[in-house]
Amino acid sequence: MSVTDSPAARLQALFEGHRLTPTQRRIAHSMVRRAADVPFLSSVELAELAGVSQPSVTRFAVALGFDGYPALRRHLREVAPAEPAAETGSHNEYQQAVEAEIENLRHLAEALADPGPVQRAGRLLAGSRPLLVLGLRAAAAQAHGFAYFAAKVHPDVRLLGEGGTMLQDRIDAAVRAGASALLCFALPRHPREVVDTLAYAKGTGLTVVTVADSAFAPVAKVSDLLLPAAVGTGLAFDTACAPMLLGRVLLEAMCDDLPQAQSRLEEFDTKAAARGLFVD
Repeated sequence: MSVTDSPAARLQALFEGHRLTPTQRRIAHSMVRRAADVPFLSSVELAELAGVSQPSVTRFAVALGFDGYPALRRHLREVAPAEPAAETGSHNEYQQAVEAEIENLRHLAEALADPGPVQRAGRLLAGSRPLLVLGLRAAAAQAHGFAYFAAKVHPDVRLLGEGGTMLQDRIDAAVRAGASALLCFALPRHPREVVDTLAYAKGTGLTVVTVADSAFAPVAKVSDLLLPAAVGTGLAFDTACAPMLLGRVLLEAMCDDLPQAQSRLEEFDTKAAARGLFVD
């Protein structure tokens, strides 16, 4: 199945071009995450899944141009038929969390069937000197991991991993030094400070590339290029395997546009061996 044939992709296409409220974006996000199940859910079940009220689901359907939720569900059954998800009753909660992450990775693989957005992002990141990488709170680990590896091949990577009043100062300094792009990792719950920082970065002329949990995340409106990768929500704390993998894919795309990437890696390996840095 190609990315354009998947239930999730068809739902994304249905939502495109509509100005959705934050509550409606939350419903849309929940529908994309459970694309195979949505045609079989009642408005009450969808409301519970998204954590909103049943009237909000009805208003959401009307905002998409339907008479109500039953009309939206009929449309979904016609254009995006899918079998209900397999029963997971025999799996414990830990196994279910793993299965959900596997499904998130499948959706990411479908999205990457069109490599264009990632390749464009790689060019933007490779061409920025210096390159800013932002990630606060839940997304700090993703940003730190990307920055750690990116510094092996990119000549100037600057990590913005802590919030505060210095963020804008550091962005200004990077712009003065020649920065043209900022990469942001944005995961739930989305800090207001991240949205404000991205708005400021765009105001300085930086191109903002964002890895977020959904195309409907609050950071979408302040991003020039948003690459979605869903998080798992089955445990007490969200799991982020897909965003982490997408970060590594971005690293690969960036390396493709850095002529000196391979020589830099070889130089690092030589020095690491001379220093006895790693235990083989």
